[in-house]
Amino acid sequence: MKIRLYLLLLLLSTAVFAQQKQVVTSIDTIKNKIGAEFKLSIKTTVDTSSKVIFPKLKNFGALEVIQSYPIDTVKIDDRYELIKKYGLTQFDSGRYVVSSIKIFINNKPFMTDSLLVEVSNVQVDTLKQKMFDIKDIAQADNSIGDWWKYLLIIALIIGIGAFIYWFIKKRQEKKLQEVIYKTPIEKATSLLDSLEKKELWQKGEVKAYYSELTDIARNYIEEAIEIPAMESTTFELIQGLRAASVKKKMTLSKEIIENLERVLKQADLVKFAKSKPLDFEITEDRNKIQKAILTLDNSIPVEIPVEEDMLLNEAQRQKQIQIQLRKQRNKRIVTAVASVFFLLAATTTFFIVTKGFDYVKDNIIGHPIKELLEGEWVKSEYGNPGIIIETPKVLKRVDLTKTLPKNGMALIKEMQSFAYGSVLDRFYVMVSTLKFKAETQIDLAKSMDGALQSLEAQGAQNMIVKQEDFETEEGVKGLKAYGTFSQIDGENKTTAKMYYEAILFSQEGGLQQILIFHEEGDKYGNEISERVLNAVELKQASK
Repeated sequence: MKIRLYLLLLLLSTAVFAQQKQVVTSIDTIKNKIGAEFKLSIKTTVDTSSKVIFPKLKNFGALEVIQSYPIDTVKIDDRYELIKKYGLTQFDSGRYVVSSIKIFINNKPFMTDSLLVEVSNVQVDTLKQKMFDIKDIAQADNSIGDWWKYLLIIALIIGIGAFIYWFIKKRQEKKLQEVIYKTPIEKATSLLDSLEKKELWQKGEVKAYYSELTDIARNYIEEAIEIPAMESTTFELIQGLRAASVKKKMTLSKEIIENLERVLKQADLVKFAKSKPLDFEITEDRNKIQKAILTLDNSIPVEIPVEEDMLLNEAQRQKQIQIQLRKQRNKRIVTAVASVFFLLAATTTFFIVTKGFDYVKDNIIGHPIKELLEGEWVKSEYGNPGIIIETPKVLKRVDLTKTLPKNGMALIKEMQSFAYGSVLDRFYVMVSTLKFKAETQIDLAKSMDGALQSLEAQGAQNMIVKQEDFETEEGVKGLKAYGTFSQIDGENKTTAKMYYEAILFSQEGGLQQILIFHEEGDKYGNEISERVLNAVELKQASK
């Protein structure tokens, strides 16, 4: 019985051990300074079909998560090795436990190991270290979380623009329809048919029906008989019609004129006295108007033009239609272009008002230095003695021997230089290492003067230089120079004020130099410089 119990416990402990070992926890250092980053790594190896979920956390116990790095995936045969890293920090000294968390593999929880780390105070010598005011609180960028709001606003603006375009196009089509009628009688009969299709009086809109019915009759009389029917009262219209019939020798019966007058008076009662005719009366009034229009058209004397005049009139009419169509098309194009510019201006104005001009300039128009900062950085080793540095782009080998004096080159055994950009760009980073032929006592101050003179030889002017000691995280000491200079591009005739930082380190028989500059006041350039210089690692010179 005891043997079985021991075997059972052994199996359970083996299973627990196997479960725990499927997730491996490690940290880059167990002791760090206040505010420095502990890089916690969680590694697991799974098959290609497994689903692994790493939690999104703000804290690991008392340590704050300052950076959640993307998952690194390495394929090993038919399995994946997944590595998730978290950047942790703490702003109070003491010993802290990086608490255990759950990692889900195929919905099954696995626990990471808990780790003990120590956070130590930073010794500050206020006589050497400059003191600066506390920076203002920076507003969090919620552009990613609020993306749907911007999408909704853009869709709304596009919708408004589309409606404006549709409305203008409909109005233009309506005007165009008026142009293509050959004769006033054709226009009047067509409008009467359209009026009946609307079924206004059947829907109770009697006033609107009579108003449109009489307008059709008045428009026809004004266009065909040439009397001011639209501005005349009913009495003035009938009197003018009688006078025109005599003048133009129109054969009009008394009944036609009286029926027309009766309908016009009925319309006046409907519009101004809120009269409500019966259904059959409305139908009779419509028929009277149609009969009156047809009778008037038949009674107008027509001069039969010769064939040449008819062809000429038809050609002129077609030409006028083409001109009108061309004008309408050009107007639609202008309207569409104006709508696009309006939408762009409205969108830009909205973002300027809500986010500020800098946001629009950097995120919508584009900012090359911001793209460098947010791109994928590259960590690599350059030169001998080696400098391990992380930069936005890979540095390429350059030849700087031409900028050095000949007597200086005679002392140098080996010189290697790597850079991104040029001294005429708005951003430049350069790493240079050299070894001397003989053992030399290196004066960093004089070496820095030589490096800055080399920069001046390449076009830097009005240089302002400040110097201070510099120390890497590993405790390697060097000399830092920083300040501003004027960058003059003679080819493009442009001038820019640049901010630079140059750092020199000396080792036995070797010298290591880092130079970085960008346009003064460029916040993205400042962030790049700070990130580059805070992660510098140095290697000893090899003989």
